[in-house]
Amino acid sequence: MNKLILFAVFSFTTLFFASCDKTDEAPPTNSDYITKSSWKFSTAKAGGTDVTANVPACFKDNTMLFAINGTGTINESTIVCNPASPSSFTWVFQNNGTEINMSTPIVSGGSGVFTIVLLNDVNLVVSQTMTIAPYPPTTVELTFIH
Repeated sequence: MNKLILFAVFSFTTLFFASCDKTDEAPPTNSDYITKSSWKFSTAKAGGTDVTANVPACFKDNTMLFAINGTGTINESTIVCNPASPSSFTWVFQNNGTEINMSTPIVSGGSGVFTIVLLNDVNLVVSQTMTIAPYPPTTVELTFIH
């Protein structure tokens, strides 16, 4: 009889803990995603057309790191642009997290304000309208990956 009671208690305890829902963990936020680790350029589109091949190699090898305190750094890596990309910046989410405002443009012809198209565990996709002479203003979409 004691074995039966012990078995019943063990079974109940196992079922109780196995069925616990882990809702205590908050889902990741945009800040969690963007500050997870450094970002490296992946692709570029202009007006919906892939223009990755036209992006200078000195930009393609850069990495960006966003710190939780609202600062960031750009590492030029082995191929340095001329003029060099800024090495540091500040950043903040705005418009309910749908945009990111960086203190300095990271792309010639653009501004520091990007619309966030996608931000998750592995992708940061941003867009903005840029004027790159001699072309008219065009929506450019940049994808960065971890």
